[in-house]
This record gives sequence, structure tokens and C-alpha cells, in this order.
Amino acid sequence: MAISSVGFACRSYLPVRNRTLQHHCLREIRFNAVAAAAANETVEEPDGFAKVGDRQDKVADATRDREWKQVNSKDLGISSSMIDKPTRQVLNGLKSKGHDVYLVGGCVRDLILKRTPRDFDILTSAELREVVRTFSRCEIVGRRFPICHVHVGDDDIVEVSSFSTSAQNNSSRNMRSELRESSVSDGDEDCIRLNNCLQRDFTINGLMFDPYAKVVYDYLGGIEDIRKAKVRTVIHAGTSFQQDCARILRAIRVAARLGFRISKETAHFIKHLSFLVQRLDKGRILMEMNYMLAYGSAEASLRLLWKFGILEIILPIQAAYLARSGFRRRDKRTNMLLSLFANLDKLLAPDRPCHSSLWIAILAFHKALSDQPRSPLVVAAFSLAVHNGGDILEAAKITKKITRPHDSSFFELVQDPEKKENIEFQTLLDEVMDLDASVKDALNQMTDGYYISKAMAAYPQAPFSDMVFIPLQLYLRAGRIFECVKEERRMGVVDAKQGSKIEYAALYSGDVTETRHVFARVVFDTVFPLNLSQES
Repeated sequence: MAISSVGFACRSYLPVRNRTLQHHCLREIRFNAVAAAAANETVEEPDGFAKVGDRQDKVADATRDREWKQVNSKDLGISSSMIDKPTRQVLNGLKSKGHDVYLVGGCVRDLILKRTPRDFDILTSAELREVVRTFSRCEIVGRRFPICHVHVGDDDIVEVSSFSTSAQNNSSRNMRSELRESSVSDGDEDCIRLNNCLQRDFTINGLMFDPYAKVVYDYLGGIEDIRKAKVRTVIHAGTSFQQDCARILRAIRVAARLGFRISKETAHFIKHLSFLVQRLDKGRILMEMNYMLAYGSAEASLRLLWKFGILEIILPIQAAYLARSGFRRRDKRTNMLLSLFANLDKLLAPDRPCHSSLWIAILAFHKALSDQPRSPLVVAAFSLAVHNGGDILEAAKITKKITRPHDSSFFELVQDPEKKENIEFQTLLDEVMDLDASVKDALNQMTDGYYISKAMAAYPQAPFSDMVFIPLQLYLRAGRIFECVKEERRMGVVDAKQGSKIEYAALYSGDVTETRHVFARVVFDTVFPLNLSQES
């Protein structure tokens, strides 16, 4: 990805005022990282990689070589107008009470890249109880890592975390005693900010933006990694992924969404520690997969999950499809599975996501079609029936009028043995109902641990996985998308979508009519791509 939009130069950097302060805080880095590694289960490392003590020295050395930077936000092209109104209201409310406030994490990265942040995270010097007292509608959520949810208006929630809480959550509480032994004050602002940045996953997420001082703080070289379009862990990747194995999935998600490459060391440990993903809570896996597939970067996410050997752990059925198709780990080609999600990506964005039931329905649809290839006319009639709420006769009539050529490169689509005008209505209807039954059966198989465990049986080198992360409620929600396709309803329309404009609020909430509409568009545009008709 070209990063031409990041129009800054090194001369805009202002070094942090106290070099001695940086030296003492680097002692904190080493102490913190070593303690974190000791607190986690050790995973055997491949030959040629440093042991924990050695690699933390390298972490400190690498950080010492990087000047801490304060960058004028204007030099990075960041303005207050880029922050959404609910977030500005919360920032102003805290600032008016005399608290320091920062935007942190991925939203700062996205602002630098001129991208729309998925959300804005606020970090403040206020205690969480003080945050609650500041806003009329605010509650503390989370036990292990408590934060505040501030409600703004009817629909918006802004997350606020506190410096004091993040310090308590640090796995190396004893580091504060080390600081007290030095000449650095325990409350020095730079060390407090640095300590929070060290708890971040990747350098490009370790930036802090003070919207009032108009300064971006960069202690870890995050701006340089944005310029290089690189995803790199804050500490040694092996240690980082052992600390929190969800970072493996987040690395994939961030790289896919931004089109960034993953640094050599980080990529090495994603591949060799991918098995750790199986230890994650199923709800966490669902959340991470939804971030990958529902926000406009699904195709790239699936490619990276396959490249690093994670797809066979999380989605073995889809991994078996790629393996059976001879799809290589770094393959640049496409196939029907990837094309379906590429077309979904065209309709979505970080601020215009879909409900997770939609991508689950697409996975089930593709599995049914890859298990038993169908005529493109049958697929068209099926998708149109889903779209119009179950009027199969009307769907069949429209299908007979289709002149756009289908994509013949997909093995899931079989050539029609006879011209479409000679296909009887009843034959077409029967095949549509058969496809509908196959899709529902595929959805059942995707939530059956025994079936999933057999998906990669032909590939003994693949890791065993019977992971089912789709809960019952979501399975039922996805099934509702196809409930309208019933033969007895073919003379009437049930919940038909009016108009072609996507209502994104309804799509995100899982409104079944809106979800059916987008599902049908994705399927139809994949089977009958517009570019083929333009070329013909």
C-alpha cells in the first residue's frame, strides 16, 4: 500500500525534553518485558532466536536508538474535524474538569492514514469513578480490564480508560519501585505515557494524540512503521503473543485492513505460535473474526489466515476447500469463496459494517455450492428469492430474462445442458428448493464440532480442530436469512426489500430484510460480474 498520504518529514519531530528520563524509562521497559515473559507459559522457540533475557536487552537497545518524538498533529494532517462529534463531547467534558485526555491506539493510526476509524478510544488522567461523576449516562464495565462506557445521545457509546487502571493492569507492578529508585519521578508524564504505550500490541497502535496541545506522542517508532506500512509488535513477537495470543488474530486483522506487510519477526511467530489461538475464549474468537469479515477487509483477512496456517484452526471447512482446490499459501489467484467476500468488501467499510449473521450465511452458501455445484441460473433464482422475501415464481421469471454472462472460472457453477428458455419452471423451482436445503444443512455442519473435526481429515499435516465459535443464537439468526425460501410461500412476498439503497444501520443491527438484500447482491454480483458483461 502506498503511504503517500502521510506527508510528514523528520524535521517536524521534537525530541522529548529529557534524555536522562528516556534512559531511566528504558530500565522500566526491560523490567516490564522480562516480568511479563516470566508470568506466562513458555513456548519453545525455534533455533536461532534469542532467549528471553537476551531479547529484552535488544528491546531496550532498539528503543534507546529511537528518539522519543512529539509531532505537531497539523504536520501529520490531523485536525479536530476528523474526530466524530460524540468523541469530542466526551473529550471536552473531561478536559473541562481539568483532566488530561488523549486519543490512543488504532484511531490515531487511522487519522494519520486519512482513514475512518472504526471507533475512538480515549485515555484520561481521571480515575474511572471521576469519569462516571462527569457524565450523566456512564458505567464501568469489565472486571479484568475495567473501562467506562459513556453514552452520548441515543446510539453512541464512547470508551474511556484511565491511566491509573492501565497501570494496575500492568503485569509488572514492581517496576514502579524501580522507578522510585531512580531520579525520575513516579508521576513523570512521559514515563506514564510510555508505560501505557508499552502495553499496546503493535507499534502503529502505540501512538497518543493530545487534541488540545495538538501533539502526537510517539515513543515506539509507530509513525515510522506507518510510513513503511509495517505491522510490528511492541516487544519481541514471541513474548508478545505468549502474553496475549489474541494479538495473533489482531495482527492479521490490522495487516488485512490497512494492506500493510507484517514484519519478518512478527510473521515468523504468527506462523509458529498459531496453535495458541485455540486457547482463546470462543466469544473472543467470534469478535476477532467479525472484525475481520464484517468491516470491509474480509478477502484479505481470509488470505492471511490461510497464509499463516490459522484458517485450518478457526475455519477448517473453508481451509479444506482451499487445500482441495490446490490453493497455495501465497497464491495471488482468486476463487469463488474469495470472490464472494471481495464483493462483500465493496459494500462495507469500518464505519459501515454488517451483522455477523451475513458473513456466516455466505460461508454456508459457499459450502453448499462447493459440495454440489449448481447451474448459475439456479443460484440466481435462489439469491433473488432470498432478496424478494420468498416469491420463488417471481425470482424464476426474472432469472429467465438474465442476459449477463456468468463467471465460468468457478467450478461451483456448472454449465447448463440446455438453453435457459427451455428449462421448465418446476425443474428450476425444485432445484432452488434443493439448494436451499443444502445451504441450511451446510449451516448445521458449520456448527457441528464432530463434522468440523473431520473437515481436514484428508490432510494429516493440518492441526486438529473441532472449534465451533458460532453460538446458537447467531446460528439461528443466520438461518432466518433463508427461512423465506419455502415452496408454499412462492405466490407471496414476505418482508421484501424496497429500493436498492443499503440501510447500514439496519444491516449492522441484523435486520433480516436488509441482510437478505445484501446477501443477494453479493451472490448475484459474484456469479454474474458486471465486468464480464462490459467485455462481451
